[in-house]
Amino acid sequence: MTLAGKKVVVIGGSSGIGLATAELAKKEGADVIIASRSAAKLDPVAERLKVTAIPTDVTSDQSVADLFRRTGPVDHVVLTAAQLRTGPFKTVAMDDVRATMEGKFWGAWRVAREAEIRPGGSLTLVTGFLSVRPRPNSAIISAANGALESLARALALELAPVRVNAVSPGVIDTPIRAAMPEAARKEMLAKTAAALPVGRVGMAEDIARQIGSFMSNGFATGSIVYVDGGALVN
Repeated sequence: MTLAGKKVVVIGGSSGIGLATAELAKKEGADVIIASRSAAKLDPVAERLKVTAIPTDVTSDQSVADLFRRTGPVDHVVLTAAQLRTGPFKTVAMDDVRATMEGKFWGAWRVAREAEIRPGGSLTLVTGFLSVRPRPNSAIISAANGALESLARALALELAPVRVNAVSPGVIDTPIRAAMPEAARKEMLAKTAAALPVGRVGMAEDIARQIGSFMSNGFATGSIVYVDGGALVN
């Protein structure tokens, strides 16, 4: 199965994994639509890739509904967008906890409900390996990721013949880590790479290739694939 001529919507497509996925789909000949909250980030990417940009806030019922009203029926939807806020379990603000679930879990729920995906098409969610390998100060992210993976399995049944899968990345070097001081970021990535069987951290393109496989493989549904450089077996 090829993506040539297929309509692909990538929510979170202005940077990181979403951008890499949009680039992959475009190279394969898809009609690509990218969406994210910031028009300022979207527009330059859309111009460079020669794709359509639609500003969308996944925390808003109306914004998500407007997105899919404008796209009409589509073949594949990929959701990488999330606004994550976390901290120590006992002290993290409840507003931050709710915001994380609102963006990552309920955002996916809204997208799955509103998207009109053609039979045999796909919805791919991006979770994260903290769902099965939690760490301190990230309980809400672990919970949100685990909930998304359960949702993917349930929707594979409920939305069939639309296929629903999830990709669960390990540590990926994407712009989301740019908020860290550069020296600390490099040190963290180097330590992580040294501990992994593959000897490096992931890149956005690594995850995009798995997403591309889910879009093109008509026999894949209800699957959760961990792309983590071997972290779960290390």
